[in-house]
Amino acid sequence: MKTKLEELVKRYRELGIDRQLDYDKFYLYSIITHSTALEGSTITELENQIMFDNGIALKGKSLVEQNMNLDLKAAYERVLVYVRDHADITIGRLKELSALTMRNTGSEYHTAVGDFSSTNGDIRLLNVTAGVGGRSYMSFNKVPQKLKEFCEALNATRRMAASMSVQQLYEMSFDAHYNLVTIHPWADGNGRMARLLMNWLQFEYKLIPSRIFSDDKEEYIKALVATRENGDLSIFRSFMTETMVAHLSHDIAVYKESVGETEL
Repeated sequence: MKTKLEELVKRYRELGIDRQLDYDKFYLYSIITHSTALEGSTITELENQIMFDNGIALKGKSLVEQNMNLDLKAAYERVLVYVRDHADITIGRLKELSALTMRNTGSEYHTAVGDFSSTNGDIRLLNVTAGVGGRSYMSFNKVPQKLKEFCEALNATRRMAASMSVQQLYEMSFDAHYNLVTIHPWADGNGRMARLLMNWLQFEYKLIPSRIFSDDKEEYIKALVATRENGDLSIFRSFMTETMVAHLSHDIAVYKESVGETEL
């Protein structure tokens, strides 16, 4: 029996929503806009379209916001090359994507054990916590080995993708998102990178990619925290599935209204 998510994906495709003119481009712009909005950007989808397509600087928007969106676009464009080539997910590729994501908004860090730069995609050499009073992420000296194990395990799972259902493929992408942000390899940009990796897998398996809107931010963070505190991936999987169901339902309803179609 198909899950609710699988039924909505099927209906979405039957309606041809993903075959509209420039759908891929504008959906990608939407993904970028909403990912950066979670990090404080106030740039809208329309404004990103103007900036991306016409190279026009946006009035009333900070240079940091504009660079954040332009850099993330460059990272997604590189991901689409990896998708086309069915490239393995490696530490080197993740660092390359992180460097693109933080190219114009990253920082230099000087620590007792060495210097590193988030602009270069360097793995952090300091410890970080999940906000004021939050639990600490794993010690920085454990990150390289943990990241290596993560990439190896994810690539092994990807090799079984042909036997997975749509729901299972989505859950693989949700798990990758959660696991990467929990390892927290970088000093900056971990959220954007986790969402980018999730979308990488969704692009690769021709799923409708997930977007997390700013209205979902509080519940998104709570789901990540609850999953970590309880050691239960089903919490984050459920949140992401429910979010996808809500967004797909909304998109289907908007499309049907736009073409004058109503349910019988």
